[in-house]
Amino acid sequence: MRKTAGRKILKYVIFDILRNKLVIAYTVLLFILSIAVIQLGRDSSKAIVSLLNVVMFLVPLVSIIFGTIHFYNSREFMETLLALPVNRKSIFWAEYIGLSSSLSIGFLIGVGLPLLIYGGGEASLYLIITGVFLSFIFTALAFLSSVKNADKAKGIGVSLMLWFYFSVLFDGIVLMIYMFFSDYPLQKVVIILSALNPIDLARIMILLKLDISALLGYTGATFHNFFGSITGLLFSLGFLFIWVLAPTLLALRSFNRKNF
Repeated sequence: MRKTAGRKILKYVIFDILRNKLVIAYTVLLFILSIAVIQLGRDSSKAIVSLLNVVMFLVPLVSIIFGTIHFYNSREFMETLLALPVNRKSIFWAEYIGLSSSLSIGFLIGVGLPLLIYGGGEASLYLIITGVFLSFIFTALAFLSSVKNADKAKGIGVSLMLWFYFSVLFDGIVLMIYMFFSDYPLQKVVIILSALNPIDLARIMILLKLDISALLGYTGATFHNFFGSITGLLFSLGFLFIWVLAPTLLALRSFNRKNF
């Protein structure tokens, strides 16, 4: 009974979000940008690099902001469901999977479809995979921020701060570490720091598949030696999975304890 209810809620959430004008606009925007970048780029590597910059900026931002707004707007709907004999976990998973899947579908149509049409090799596949991962990761961070903060304005503010940290501030902190400790061997530290930011981890994976590790700076050789191997690939995918699971489970734990 509860599994059936969970599937019905999931189906409703997916169809509701896919009809949302913002999600449609997000998909169309990605599609237009992807076609434009591919058409203007004279070779696939340049096109992938340009698309990479768009994806690493836009996908996390839309996922975390739209995810936060959706959670607050769905509170009355969730409160109604909680009054029924429906498991809290079923409600949470239906909302999370429905939202992250819908955003991933938008990304796959907007970016994945043009790349598959025009072709881009292995790097295109990695861009598609990491884009889906980022959709799930930043939706999870959005839910965690929303569950922790009862006030909508505060929740959106926290979500924006999280996006700013991972997209901008984190790279500045890493650069400061490089500057202050440049006299010390930082190979292992660089790898660990990369795993602490899903955006950087995704960017490194794609750049290495384009064989332009020089864009990663003087640590490019370290990245190429480690992340370019099978061990490095498993390490990257493993940490991306952790980045999906950790905030999601923390949000679920808070959701189960939250009084609506």
